Amino acid sequence: MKIAFVGKGGSGKTTLSSLFIRHLAAARIPVIAVDADINQHLGAALGLDEAEAAALPAMGAHLPLIKDYLRGANPRIPSADSMIKTTPPGEGSRLLRVGEDNVVYETCARAVELDDTRVRLMATGPFTESDLGVACYHSKVGAVELCLNHLVDGREEYVVVDMTAGSDSFASGMFTRFDMTFLVAEPTRKGIAVYRQYKEYARDFGVPLKVVGNKVQGPDDLAFLRAEAGDDLLVTVGHSDWVRAMEKGRPTRFAYLEEANRRALETLHDTADAAYERRDWERYTRQMVHFHLKNAESWGNAKTGVDLAAQVDPAFVLFEGAATPQPA
Repeated sequence: MKIAFVGKGGSGKTTLSSLFIRHLAAARIPVIAVDADINQHLGAALGLDEAEAAALPAMGAHLPLIKDYLRGANPRIPSADSMIKTTPPGEGSRLLRVGEDNVVYETCARAVELDDTRVRLMATGPFTESDLGVACYHSKVGAVELCLNHLVDGREEYVVVDMTAGSDSFASGMFTRFDMTFLVAEPTRKGIAVYRQYKEYARDFGVPLKVVGNKVQGPDDLAFLRAEAGDDLLVTVGHSDWVRAMEKGRPTRFAYLEEANRRALETLHDTADAAYERRDWERYTRQMVHFHLKNAESWGNAKTGVDLAAQVDPAFVLFEGAATPQPA
């Protein structure tokens, strides 16, 4: 299951995504955590110290390796140089699975210990000073989009992505890659404004969206969110002494998280799990191709010097049981 956490900056989406990751890990569910935010804080939220978080490999820096692995023996993709972030898989492409070992995970993922279990953490890499004025952050998250395009995942395995803040997530087709999107909203006009933007964009593509109210301090906050988000409001989260201790570098075992917040995470899990029944791999593949052709026409063909529409395999549909050729 592919799950996105979105919201305005400061809404608490990174904290909520890290709690959800911990919840899944505590239930012994395989999970890959992905930090796709321009502010790389997911590692710290999962307990890494500053040096450990800074040492995480940047997916964007290993994009050539990712491309070369994923293209496999696909005859429509003669070289990694001709691939862009939206390149879809086809016959002969290598696909990714959550629980496997492969060169992409070996290079770009690191194990993070959480109590008596662990998760894989991947990160796009920070927006550095050398990028200023010459690069767009969405070029960095292209590595995440490419991996999601080639991912075949089942019900009891999760990829949880902490997305970039605000409506920037719509600068690529990655927002359509998820089984469920949790929008973290504070009970404020700014928080609701991001929700309205996201809902409007997502509606045209059938993106499942639920609102998680955060920093809710009383009945008035709850009533505000209910009035503004209606049936999209799934659950609310209030103050957490456990989170405050973790942010001070004094974490306790996850089992000590407050009961109300544990129930909220269970609600998120139940909602994500229920989305499995609505999976439509054909629609998923069509949307993948749609955004690839759109990117090809707007900039990809000019950048690569080839007709990227030729990369589309019209007979290929990504699905859970799809086979992938292995490295020689």
